[in-house]
Formats: sequence, structure tokens, C-alpha cells
Amino acid sequence: MLDAAIAARLKRDGSGLVAAIAQQYDTGEVLMLGWMDDEALHRTLTTGRCTYWSRSRQEYWVKGDTSGHQQWVKAVSLDCDGDTVLVQVDQVGAACHTGDRTCFDADRLPAEIGTRPEPVPADG
Repeated sequence: MLDAAIAARLKRDGSGLVAAIAQQYDTGEVLMLGWMDDEALHRTLTTGRCTYWSRSRQEYWVKGDTSGHQQWVKAVSLDCDGDTVLVQVDQVGAACHTGDRTCFDADRLPAEIGTRPEPVPADG
């Protein structure tokens, strides 16, 4: 069972889920977005492996149990709003079910590239 103090901080959606972002712990590479309920988060925190809730199959799944592309937990953080979990992992193989390294490799959208303005010097 998920620690009550952690459970009290979560802001779940209408299905009782929070978004879980998986990030490669040593490079910062964003790998995927999954969903966790209290039990999935509890399993993730206590087993060292990422457990997610499959919205399509309506069941828990441990990343890599069937594909071999495991996620080994290195750190878990809750965002300031309590509605997103960041799981820093050591990813083995592809994170995406398509076989891509990340779920964000295949479909880069056209976007205007912004340029940050130079800082204004302080009056001295």
C-alpha cells in the first residue's frame, strides 16, 4: 500500500491516475509518459522497477517484463502540483513500444525556434 503521506499529496485525474514521466537518469533524456495509480507508484517505489497502469488493457505492467527493455529506478520525484511523477531510470534498450529509444523520436513537429533576448545590463 502506498504510504499515506505520499498518497495525500497526489492529485489524480478522474480515473485515479497521475502522469509519470520516465527520464534517463544520467543524460536527462525524456523517454516516455506512462500512467500510475497508487498501487503502480507503490510498486515502483518498492521494487526498483517501473510499474505503470495500462489504460487500454486495464492492467498493471512492469516496463520490460515482456520486451526486455527494462527501466531500473534511480530516483522518483513528485512535481509541485502533485499531478506528475518524474521517474529517473536506467533504461535498457528502447523505451517506446515502437522500438524507438524514446517515445518522442519519431514525430518532431514543425515549430518556430525562439531566441532568448540578451539580458539588459543593470544600471551601475
